[in-house]
Amino acid sequence: MTSGERDRKATLRTRLRAGRRNAVMPPMAAEVLSAVAAFDVSPGEAVCAYVASAVEPGSLTMVEALRSHGLRVLLPVVVGDGLDWARYDGRLRAGAFGLREPVGPLLGAEAVGSAALVLVPALAVDHSGVRLGKGGGYYDRALRLSTGPVVALVRDEEFVPSLPSEPHDVRVDAVLTPGRGLVRLPLL
Repeated sequence: MTSGERDRKATLRTRLRAGRRNAVMPPMAAEVLSAVAAFDVSPGEAVCAYVASAVEPGSLTMVEALRSHGLRVLLPVVVGDGLDWARYDGRLRAGAFGLREPVGPLLGAEAVGSAALVLVPALAVDHSGVRLGKGGGYYDRALRLSTGPVVALVRDEEFVPSLPSEPHDVRVDAVLTPGRGLVRLPLL
């Protein structure tokens, strides 16, 4: 990636974060359950999700909806420069970067590979499946171990025609927005 492309990514992150500052974030509970149905995820199967911060689409209600649907919900736990996973049992604690994490035993970074569906946060997603994250690379490293479909959750205006990408960026299989619902990628 050229320095101009890197600068473009940084500029996009700044603009997208600014756009989220005063926005009301959609809870996404109904939307994730429709994605579960679209990907034929059955009760008892594992779904990786996340507890949204105040400036991310999603909510604790979304996580509870998955659990109430009979799914084994795995949530990320930041460990060093990577993500580990733990089963969500209804309890959370404060974690790295001000995030909330599950309190259960760690399952290992490879646990993402057992998930029938992986739901991830993003600042933006493009029509080819490029996901723009916060810039730390945590999800890109974790998603290399995933075998299930990966779905990024964004606001409608954050689903864009194109984004800059780097070789290490892991593309997502679908995007989920409040207005468009589930859109499988890449768009042809």
